[in-house]
Amino acid sequence: MEQYKGNTPLEPGRDSDFQRLVRQRKQVPVNTAVILLNILVFLLVEITGTSLNAQHMVDCGASYTPYIYQGHQYYRLVTSMFLHFGIQHLGNNMLVLFFVGDCLERTVGKIKYLLIYLLGGIGANVISLALEISHQEAVVSAGASGAVFAVIGALIYIVIRNRGYIENFTARQLLILAALSLYHGVTSAGVDNAAHFGGLLCGFVLCVLLYHRRRL
Repeated sequence: MEQYKGNTPLEPGRDSDFQRLVRQRKQVPVNTAVILLNILVFLLVEITGTSLNAQHMVDCGASYTPYIYQGHQYYRLVTSMFLHFGIQHLGNNMLVLFFVGDCLERTVGKIKYLLIYLLGGIGANVISLALEISHQEAVVSAGASGAVFAVIGALIYIVIRNRGYIENFTARQLLILAALSLYHGVTSAGVDNAAHFGGLLCGFVLCVLLYHRRRL
């Protein structure tokens, strides 16, 4: 027989940290599912090849202008949102989404959150695609950042409607987050800045249409 010499066991009726985490994630099922789906897709891409190989990413559904514009493979506007180039790319997007996505889903509800995330991400990809076509460029692009920026844009509108704050976020904090993220993209190589700016704009507009502040 072994003896437990650690901390005092939980008292009856008290939840463990894991139980509290599960309860918290149940409050935001859509954002939890989106994060898990992104992680699952990344693992599948790594198992079948590598997320750092452009051809493999295209085979898995990444955005590639000739295939969409000339080949009419419009599904790539959606599938590319769940693909990431490397673990750092995935980690950065999911970390931001973990905080801002939870807040937005609690504020607008499951269905509206899903609409803002998906339509905002698609809108960001469409804007990026249009810019690439106008510049006659053909690059492989992927990532959830367009949708993440749509979530940030939606929260900025909600903060404005709620006189400067929502939960733990203030207008200043969100604007600084958006500005720093956009600045990082502009000053870095290989970043789809059109999708970032486009996602921010699409999320803001979508929230204007979908969000109605509760009257006290």
